Amino acid sequence: MARGRSKRSGGEYGEFWPGYVDVLSTLLLVVTFLMSLFMIAQYFAAQEASSKDTALQRLTRQISELTAILSLEKGKAKSAEDELAALQATLSSVRDENSKLQGIGLGTDETAKAAEARVTALTADLDAQKAVSNEALAKVDLLNQQLLALRRQIAALNEALGASEKKAEDSDKTIKDLGTRLNAALARQVQELQRYRSDFFGRLRELLKDRKDIRVVGDRFVFESEVLFPSGSATLTPEGQTAMDQMADAILDLQQEIPKEIDWAIQIDGHTDARPISSAQFPSNWELSTARAASVVKYMISKGVSPERLVAAGYGEFQPIETGTSEEANQKNRRIELKLTNR
Repeated sequence: MARGRSKRSGGEYGEFWPGYVDVLSTLLLVVTFLMSLFMIAQYFAAQEASSKDTALQRLTRQISELTAILSLEKGKAKSAEDELAALQATLSSVRDENSKLQGIGLGTDETAKAAEARVTALTADLDAQKAVSNEALAKVDLLNQQLLALRRQIAALNEALGASEKKAEDSDKTIKDLGTRLNAALARQVQELQRYRSDFFGRLRELLKDRKDIRVVGDRFVFESEVLFPSGSATLTPEGQTAMDQMADAILDLQQEIPKEIDWAIQIDGHTDARPISSAQFPSNWELSTARAASVVKYMISKGVSPERLVAAGYGEFQPIETGTSEEANQKNRRIELKLTNR
């Protein structure tokens, strides 16, 4: 990475390529966010549809069971009706026979009594069979009512399932439309920020054109630490304050021009060489690089730059732009980098 950034220090391609990388990274994050929303919406829609399908299956099983019971009860009712018809026919036959006997005056008292007893028994059987038939018919009627209620529930569930599916489709369309509009808005903001970044770089190049100790590397302005700080210190030198005054003036002009809807920031990164440091104030290069970046941020705030537009970070010795341990490599690696970016 260090060699790549060094090679890109000259040329238009080297100046703008990291900016495009930032833009693509932001777009990737937005697309990932939209896909997450889409997956969450799909998950809840699937859960809702699954619960309705389960209820529908349960009701379908109940209908099948009730249909089987209904068929059985109808069979019982048919058998009861057949048996009732047979008893009625038998009773009618016995009554006819009894009438014939009484009409011709034949038969003994025992025969008459037997016939009457048989008629009475058949009548009792007939009444019992009527009761059984009525009970079966009542069960059939109850089962029909239950089947009707279950069919109504299934119709309601089908309607709710259809509404849920339509809601899921509408949600998908809304998410896609939102993603399209968000991508378009982000692309417009990126283009605008790129234009302001070009203006900002142009102004700084003009202000700092006579400074040989300040370089442009890709989309960053690189200040060697010796220009801004004494060795092992995070306090700006007078020369460093002068350089930061020019930078602050350019940022203040930019702050007035960039529209409020563009969320931009000046990122200030502190870097050191690989030589270790250990003091009461700075136990390691991490603390030194972070303190130097924070010192630049505080100075710019004192010059009127909005703290909401400033970001400070320290990287210690772990992002060198030159390899090796020579004094020249160490001098280039000890640096403060500033760049205009979007948050």
